[in-house]
Amino acid sequence: MINKKVDSIEAAIEGVKDGMTFMLGGFGLCGIPENAIQALVDIGIKKITCISNNAGVDDFGLGLLLQKKQIKKMISSYVGENAEFERQMLSGELEVDLIPQGSLAERCRAGGAGIPAFFTPAGYGTEIALGKEVRVFDGKPHILETALHADFAFVKAWKGDAAGNLIYKGTAKNFNPMMAMAGKITIAEVEHLVPVGELDPNEIHTPGIFVQRIVQGKNYEKRIEQLTVRKK
Repeated sequence: MINKKVDSIEAAIEGVKDGMTFMLGGFGLCGIPENAIQALVDIGIKKITCISNNAGVDDFGLGLLLQKKQIKKMISSYVGENAEFERQMLSGELEVDLIPQGSLAERCRAGGAGIPAFFTPAGYGTEIALGKEVRVFDGKPHILETALHADFAFVKAWKGDAAGNLIYKGTAKNFNPMMAMAGKITIAEVEHLVPVGELDPNEIHTPGIFVQRIVQGKNYEKRIEQLTVRKK
């Protein structure tokens, strides 16, 4: 029987090195691989390139890696609520490639699907299009975008089994599934790790073929980026 389970997050991230490129799933603070991020902070890895929708907040998510100046380059679509991200970008300390959100998602999906590049109208006529090939389809200009890949992809799922099959919940489905496909090595941390055969095959979002290691996560905070409530 296939068993991709590892006993700790430290064992899960074995093989990561300075200068590598990582994909990190999640949307805002929803569905981010909290345990993996903290482990990367703890080992002090440096000069990494991170592909993620955004960079968390100052004291949580990828913001923890930014605080320690461990990230050399961010490939993302949103600066968000992270003041340190903004400061490092404006000061030139951090290299940033800002990409339209849909294009970022499709570039990750293309990487996992084996598609080297695709044309999209998003970004035409802006700085996004500088230096990129332009072709006209149905009278509308499109720019050529290339696929994204990573040495490691870190994803977080609601439930998974020892074979690496994953089920995401809610907004966590936005970037985790395509990033899981685009990493040379994909590490999945899950809230609930169940025996093989317990998941309904019709509900699986990421088949285990894309996952190399799976670990039971712990101590999830599940923070809300901007909590807005009705006045009393």
